[in-house]
Amino acid sequence: MKEQQLTRTLAEMAKVFKKTSKSGGLTLCLGKRDYVDHMSKVDQVDGVVKLDTSEFGSRKVFVQLACAFRYGSDDLDVMGLCFRKDIWIHQVQIYPESHKPTLTDMHNTLMKKCGDNSYPFSFEIPNNLPCSISLQPGPEDKGKSCGVDFEVKAYLANDKCNPDETIDKKDTARLIIRKIQYAPAQVGAGPKADICKGFMMSDKPVHLEASLEKDLYFHGENIPIKIKINNETNKTVKKFSITVEQTTDIVLYSADKYSKPVFNQEFGETVDPNSTYESTLSITPVLAENKEKRGLALDGRLKDEDTNLASTTMLRPGVEKDVLGILVSYKIKINLMVAGGGLLGGLTSSDVTVELPLQLMHPKPEE
Repeated sequence: MKEQQLTRTLAEMAKVFKKTSKSGGLTLCLGKRDYVDHMSKVDQVDGVVKLDTSEFGSRKVFVQLACAFRYGSDDLDVMGLCFRKDIWIHQVQIYPESHKPTLTDMHNTLMKKCGDNSYPFSFEIPNNLPCSISLQPGPEDKGKSCGVDFEVKAYLANDKCNPDETIDKKDTARLIIRKIQYAPAQVGAGPKADICKGFMMSDKPVHLEASLEKDLYFHGENIPIKIKINNETNKTVKKFSITVEQTTDIVLYSADKYSKPVFNQEFGETVDPNSTYESTLSITPVLAENKEKRGLALDGRLKDEDTNLASTTMLRPGVEKDVLGILVSYKIKINLMVAGGGLLGGLTSSDVTVELPLQLMHPKPEE
């Protein structure tokens, strides 16, 4: 009896995300907006559509799940040009009923909350599709952000996918969902990099070594970097800087690859000739300090919700990169500025740089 009461209470508390068509004939309902990619499989998309069939006539009701890459806002769709490319798309017919999924707890909860004339549907998201990513718009940009998004759409039509048939917007209900990844339960050993660089007018080199404690950090987590400098030259290390770069590789429609700094800090410590320096310095790259950078990759954003820097793209062996739309990676650069000595002074100054790969992700929430 207590288990039944608990189940009923949970069903009543469950949040329902709804979108009703302008005509009022379709109400699309989902129990959640985030679907987790577990690498081996992706959470199933279970939902229902509540129907008022009084004005449907001979038309049918279809539900579609599409993963698309948007590289221009809707207001740029002019002269028949479309700035959206479908990566994957699947449709099912729910009225007259032809798609009868195995009912899950989510279906039962949604059908109970939505009432009569509610028709269930399910979609399996292939695990080789990209996660949701949006590219940060500039201050003057309007409309939807560029990036990869997933959309569930319920609509009235005569045929399942007839390109010559015009679907009336008033007979359409849409909800954006997100495909997301969480950090694996086990993290690996941290990367390490070192360089030994010689200079003109100096018999011995500068040694620079940098390392991380682990290979993956969570968004907002402090990242301690262990730095060792052994300056055997007759020159002075004037200062050094730490930069975190985000690299966005748009692989779907062009070889467009670019990097943007998401963290940069300069340290004024000097390392005199024939001396050493060793320290652990903490950094934290966050979106809050990069709000004005157009084109920065962010985790997929839902309307009126905040987001964060995009998570590192986790690649599965054997998956074609072209299908993934946008790939995101990070690296840390430690750069020493070594002063020139003698009469030429600053004219002979030089940089010593090492790079460390960095993975940024969200921790998996507790069940």
